[in-house]
Amino acid sequence: MNSGKAVPNFVSAARFASTLAFALGLAAGVFALSAQTSWSTQTAKDPGVDEGPARSGAAIAGLSIRQRRLFDQAAHQFNLMHSVKGTLRHETADGLGPTFNLNSCGGCHVHPAAGGTSPPVNPQLDVAHLDGAKNTIPAFVTLKGPIRIARFIRRPDGSPDGEVHALFTIKGRVDAPGCQLSQPDFAAELANHNVGFRIPTPLFGSGLLENIPEETILANKAADAERKKQLGIEGHESRNPNDGTITRFGWKAQNKSLLLFSGEAYNVEMGVTNELFPNERGLTPDCNFNATPEDHTPYPATYPVIKDPNDRTESSEVFSDLQQFATFSRFLAPPSPSPETPSIRAGKDLFSITGCALCHTPTLKTARSPLAALSLQPANLYSDLLLHRMGEGLADGIQQGLAGPDEFRTAPLWGLGQRYFLLHDGRTSDLIKAIQAHRSVGSEASAVIDKYDTLTQKEKQDLLNFLRSL
Repeated sequence: MNSGKAVPNFVSAARFASTLAFALGLAAGVFALSAQTSWSTQTAKDPGVDEGPARSGAAIAGLSIRQRRLFDQAAHQFNLMHSVKGTLRHETADGLGPTFNLNSCGGCHVHPAAGGTSPPVNPQLDVAHLDGAKNTIPAFVTLKGPIRIARFIRRPDGSPDGEVHALFTIKGRVDAPGCQLSQPDFAAELANHNVGFRIPTPLFGSGLLENIPEETILANKAADAERKKQLGIEGHESRNPNDGTITRFGWKAQNKSLLLFSGEAYNVEMGVTNELFPNERGLTPDCNFNATPEDHTPYPATYPVIKDPNDRTESSEVFSDLQQFATFSRFLAPPSPSPETPSIRAGKDLFSITGCALCHTPTLKTARSPLAALSLQPANLYSDLLLHRMGEGLADGIQQGLAGPDEFRTAPLWGLGQRYFLLHDGRTSDLIKAIQAHRSVGSEASAVIDKYDTLTQKEKQDLLNFLRSL
């Protein structure tokens, strides 16, 4: 019975608190149910390219003042545009052609900063007709597609080819009078299914990769042997046929060192002869305009006494372009990851749980080095630097060194968050499609992708967020 007395304040407060707690609990339950319902109807999506400031392109920490000066000068040389004789405005470096894919190192390795990979807009379309050049643009080179190079799988006699067949020639250029060198017949080769494509590999952190000791690579290869066996993961190192040491640069780990990698690219991609590749690739005398090698150590090679620490002429007086390109790559810092979030942290765990980390090894440690910046450092590369069979779906039909037609080096994933084009040929910009492409007949990654497919949509999203954070 109601006595008519007022209810004490503390009772009202208690009832209010109880009611509030119940309401909050109900709200929390509704929110949880809503979230669960949301993920039951949503599909994980690639977060897309991080369009923010570049998280790469700087010099690695720990360089001396002199080393940093060399890096700055090398970066300048890396970005210079080439003409045939180096006499054209804005194209002041020489040696372009007779065949080429682009006219500067920095033109291919440009995104998200110098040393990177393909930009969202392909510069090859402009260079095809620059300075009067009379090139036809192949069908596989598009404005919004990746920078591509082409390798032919077979020669006309049916024997293995595998060489880079440059897209363009200097025919018609104002600085190549009389040159009549024609382009390869790419349309015919495409119709014969005889072309494999590659896109530029990012150079960030290359000095760390170069300095990872062989015993570390081999110990990592032997680690987790039982789990790798269960998932069908094998993998093997590629080796230099002369000294037997492990090679590690290029899509098929075909190059031993940054110097060799730079020299080959200088000659193959731009046609610039150098001290490692001193002969012109074009065999038509009317298209060879310069003495070779076009890039060489300055003669006489006198080393000046440096009096002014701000004087950047030292490297250009002492080193060839080739040496500067290798120095630039060696001194490039690895990409910085995005700040970690709960989703990224969860994705990182799933990366290991699903087996992705068995090939994309998160960290390998460098050896002792005379360069303090590279000595005994963790390289968070997400690669084992080994060759793996990727199956029919990714096979390019090309044998390079010990890498077979369907084998590729595990691509380092650092910097993945700011890459537009994925896989060796840039066939997709969608991270999910790139993941799924790892599964095909004969691929060592198929069982891992099967495990990825068993994840919930939320788990897949966490994993994708993690990958785009790298």
